[in-house]
Amino acid sequence: MYRTHNCGQLNMKNVGAEVMLSGWVQKSRDLGGMTFVDLRDRYGLTQLVFNMETDPDLCKEARKLGREFVVRATGKVAERSNKNPQMPTGEIEILVGKLEVLNSSLTPPFTIEDHTDGGDDLRM
Repeated sequence: MYRTHNCGQLNMKNVGAEVMLSGWVQKSRDLGGMTFVDLRDRYGLTQLVFNMETDPDLCKEARKLGREFVVRATGKVAERSNKNPQMPTGEIEILVGKLEVLNSSLTPPFTIEDHTDGGDDLRM
């Protein structure tokens, strides 16, 4: 199975559910004991959480993820402690228990975001 839900579909009704998501790594943030990854597909964005205390090997693997890597993550939907009202999925996050890199990627010359205007020097 490729995924059980898409990245824009999950909300507070799904808290506690085991889900499988697939998509591109939009952004990754390493905060020491935890790593946060924003996973993007064509439907939206969902935050993945990797905790060094619960699974150090998985957290180390998550730290190696680069922008635009294609991954499949399986985990439990949890309520976020710091909610993000700017995101449709900003009330939840996925506590990842399994991660599979489907394809790695070179770092792109510009970010793929809705509000980014590539400068003239980057346009082809």
